[in-house]
Order: sequence, then structure tokens, then C-alpha cells
Amino acid sequence: MSTTSAVSAPLVKDGAPSSAAATAKRAARRRTALVWAGRIGLAAFIIGGWQAFTTWGIVDPFFFGQPSGIAKRLVDLFQHGTEFGSFYSNIWTTIQEALAGFALGAVAGVIFGVALGQSRFLADVLGPYIKVVNAIPRIVLGSIFIVAFGIGVLPKILLAAVLVFFIVFFNAFQGVREVDRNILANAKVLGASQAQIIRHVTVPSALTWIIASLHSAFGFAIVGALVGEVLGAQSGLGLVIKTAQNQFDPNGVFATMLVISVIVLGAEWLISKLEHRLLSWRPPAPTEANSL
Repeated sequence: MSTTSAVSAPLVKDGAPSSAAATAKRAARRRTALVWAGRIGLAAFIIGGWQAFTTWGIVDPFFFGQPSGIAKRLVDLFQHGTEFGSFYSNIWTTIQEALAGFALGAVAGVIFGVALGQSRFLADVLGPYIKVVNAIPRIVLGSIFIVAFGIGVLPKILLAAVLVFFIVFFNAFQGVREVDRNILANAKVLGASQAQIIRHVTVPSALTWIIASLHSAFGFAIVGALVGEVLGAQSGLGLVIKTAQNQFDPNGVFATMLVISVIVLGAEWLISKLEHRLLSWRPPAPTEANSL
């Protein structure tokens, strides 16, 4: 037994599978390092060029701001706040509106997408109305919501929910339509009820489409909240941007946009984690397999 272990151990350690795995890991680490180097280099190039052009007078900082001015304005916002309260409270207001609108729009989009994707009758009846509502400019809907519900948080939540709904709905609808009909037929033959088919076949099969829509949906939820705040609000990042614009303060506009970008990137990271958890059963794509 000891001889066999002694012989097989080097094979496992020095064999082709172990060597290939080590090579793949090194290649993945090298590619990750190159990607981050490229990202940092591109950011340094853009920010450095922006700072240089405004310093040399090629670009007027009065209209386009300046990276150093944006940094100072950002520090000032966090330290001294705004005329509508602390900067933290304005950030939290926008996050609350976006999260509520994102949740409402995503749930409604999944429900309607799955329902209409399974029922051709419902799709034919409701399809034209959904297309009509989708064709209405969002800023018009925002104005209608503010007139109807005032300048509180509700109009922003509704506007964010509308933007999210159509993204998730069309992806869920298409995902249900793409479910393999043979799998559905087999499930029916095995005696699965309609509810069981939806839970165990239809929704898991369409989950890839639904999760893919969530990546862009949260960004649209933020946009909906910001547009609503620009149209009329008592607090929020949209109001901060509008005030900075009225005061000809491009540094304030860009500083607030930077905070918004960080929020969206953080949400994107969380959605990616959710995607990996919910779709852990899915075989990795070729690009994903190469990075393992």
C-alpha cells in the first residue's frame, strides 16, 4: 500500500492535469493583472489629460470642471453637506428610491413576463397596451407622477419602477418563450402540474435572461430616481445635481455623478454575486471555464 501511494503521489503532483491547472491559474492571474493595469492606466490617462488640458487653458474649467476641483468639491460635500441637508442623507434618499423602484419593477416584470410568455391569449390582449406605455417618454411619466402624487418619494419610486419593469419584462417574456418545448412536454407527461412546471422548469430556464436584465435594470432605477428628483424633490442626488447646474458648478455636478457611479458599480457587484449563486447549476461558458 505504501509503495502504491509513493508511486501515485508524484503522478498527481507532477502529472499533466496538475500542471495544466497550475498553468491555467497563472494565466488567469496574469490576465487579471493586465486587465487591472489597463483599467488604471486608462483612468490615469483620462483624468491626467483632463487636468492638464484645463490647467493649460485648452479646455475651459468653468464649463467642464477640473479633476482637482471635483475632488475638493466632493470633500466639501461630505464635510459640510448641502443646503438640503447632509450629503449622506441625500445619498440615502436616492438609494432608497432606487431600491424600492428596482424591487417593485423587477417583481412586476418577472410576474408579467412569465404570465404573458406562457399565455399567448394574454400576450395578444395586453401586448398593444404594454407597447403604448413603453412608448411614452419617461420624463412625461415623471411629470404625471409628480402632479398626481406630489414631490415626495412615491413619484420617484414609481418612475424608477417603470424603467425597471420594461427591461425585466421583455427579458422574462423572451426567456419563457425560449424554454425547450421538449422539456415542457416531458414534465407534463410525468404528471407535473402547471404550478410545478412554472416553478421547476419555466422560471429556472428563464432565470439567465432575468438575471441578465437586472445588471442594467438597477442603473435605470437610479436614472428614474434622479429624473424624478430633478423634476421636483425636497432632497436627493438629483436635486443636488440640479442645484449645482443652476449655480454653474460643474465640479459639483461631476462630484455627484462620481458618487452615483460608485453606487451603481456596487450594485452591479452584488447582482453578479447573486447571479453566481442562483445560476451555480449552470455549466460555465467557455470564457468562464478558461478563467477557472
